[in-house]
Amino acid sequence: MSTPPPIRPTKATWVRRAVFGTVVVLALVIGGTAFRVWQVARVDDRASADVIVVLGAAQYNGKPSEVFQARLLHAKMLYETGVAKTVVTTGGNKAGDRFTEADAGAKWLREAGVPRASTMVVGEGSDTLGSLRAVAAAVEKRGWHSAVVVSDPWHSLRAVTMADDSGLDTRSSPTHSGPMVQTRERQAMYIYRETGALLFYLLTRSPADEIGGTTVG
Repeated sequence: MSTPPPIRPTKATWVRRAVFGTVVVLALVIGGTAFRVWQVARVDDRASADVIVVLGAAQYNGKPSEVFQARLLHAKMLYETGVAKTVVTTGGNKAGDRFTEADAGAKWLREAGVPRASTMVVGEGSDTLGSLRAVAAAVEKRGWHSAVVVSDPWHSLRAVTMADDSGLDTRSSPTHSGPMVQTRERQAMYIYRETGALLFYLLTRSPADEIGGTTVG
């Protein structure tokens, strides 16, 4: 009895396999990135550094928003425990603003007891990438290289990635207080958005802050 010839996959079968394989790979990439966003959000590295960098958020006529205040309070605590001798505040301003985010942040820190000599204002950049590039250039002029970056937990991986790409030796100490961590629903939303923002940055080397949405008030 003769053996029937093997059934060769049709072109449509190959197309279906290719589509399925692509979907699986995309799911693994997105899922793996989301896991890393969640994982790094839980890391609090307080090793000594040259500077503590507070990423800016909304400010209103010189008063930091609740999100920004949570970051500043955490940076103040790091400063007081000796992580670094200088706190760098970052962020530019929007059209019509009297203050930059960096100015508002430094003012808050000084009023909270951080000496003026221990603050450094870098009021440039309208997004995370622009701010970190400006910080890297400013601290390099002083011979500094290492930084502990303070932001919201879900923003930490993208911020550290951008800071490292800008030439800093970076670690992360995110704040775990404030509006960004109040509910599980909000946490899940920002993990989802930051996953997209990080992948967009890795693909395009563009800021992607509007996707991540981490600088709102």
